[in-house]
Amino acid sequence: MEARIARAAFLAAAVLSLAAGHRTPNFVVQAASSQVAEQVGDAAEQLRRDLAVEWLGHTMPNWTNPCPIEVKVGSNLGAGGATTFMFDRGEVFGWQMSIQGSLERVLDSVLPHEVTHTVFASHFRRPLPRWADEGACSTVEHDSERRKQQNALVHYLKNRQGIPFSQMFAMMEYPRDILPLYAQGHSLATFLIAQGGKQKYLKFVGAGLGGKEWTRVTREFYGFENLGALQNGWLDWVRHGSRLPLAASAVASSLKGDTGEALARIEPAPLEQAHVGPSPDESSEFDPFRRPVPEATQAGTESLTPAKPLVPVRKGAVARSKEPSRAAAGTEQTSVYDGRARRRDTLRR
Repeated sequence: MEARIARAAFLAAAVLSLAAGHRTPNFVVQAASSQVAEQVGDAAEQLRRDLAVEWLGHTMPNWTNPCPIEVKVGSNLGAGGATTFMFDRGEVFGWQMSIQGSLERVLDSVLPHEVTHTVFASHFRRPLPRWADEGACSTVEHDSERRKQQNALVHYLKNRQGIPFSQMFAMMEYPRDILPLYAQGHSLATFLIAQGGKQKYLKFVGAGLGGKEWTRVTREFYGFENLGALQNGWLDWVRHGSRLPLAASAVASSLKGDTGEALARIEPAPLEQAHVGPSPDESSEFDPFRRPVPEATQAGTESLTPAKPLVPVRKGAVARSKEPSRAAAGTEQTSVYDGRARRRDTLRR
């Protein structure tokens, strides 16, 4: 009897020894070692402060309850993460974050991506269009991850897997094929942020959420006449390798003020395949999108409607938000960084 008790106590102690904790004002980290827990916790706290200043222009007050972070570090683990939180009557709470991968990738990509989701949630206190949320969060990842996004975008556009802006701007849920949305959202966020910075980008997204038509908001903030013009301007920029020279830019000539000069200064990580489709001067029916932009949108008339219900994905596979059956429960949202899915997709194709 005593031997069994001793063995049970030993096993319990062994299990407890596998996890170590570290607490900061806004995070409680659990990891396999105290060193990793402390490194991740301190990095999360610094990221929360720095990212809030970059995106919002100011720091945020501490959360009432800290966000738990579960960390799994290993050289054999694909980079990935998930953050869950709740919106209810203008409040955000119930934080829960899980991240994994090599320590390097956790610190330079997964953790910044997930912490940016929490900054946006604290600021807007409501779900964002999927492209705007994931697109912006992916811009804070390491250059190597951003290059993967850009190269994937070229592949998707060449294979007619692009998402028309009239559909993408209305997406509050994730499509079954999420990877083109990530790549396109990342590219469009980069394109817009280069024309005024991160705070202007968030104000643009906020104005769209505030009840204004996206066509009007796009015109007010970035000078494009409508979503069709924005889509064509962005595609032209991508066709030129996302480094559109001002002199050769059909985009710059259509913009007001100094926006065109801002475009000329965009210098993201280079694409492996810079050219997408024919040049704008060539006569071609090249169309990288699944469906053409509706004529009403091209004419400047707002025609966005919520996308049809999409087939849900497996829980934990990708980010998604859902509405619980009871309204009082608020809206639960899960945001996921899945570098593994992107790499698998690239290898498969």
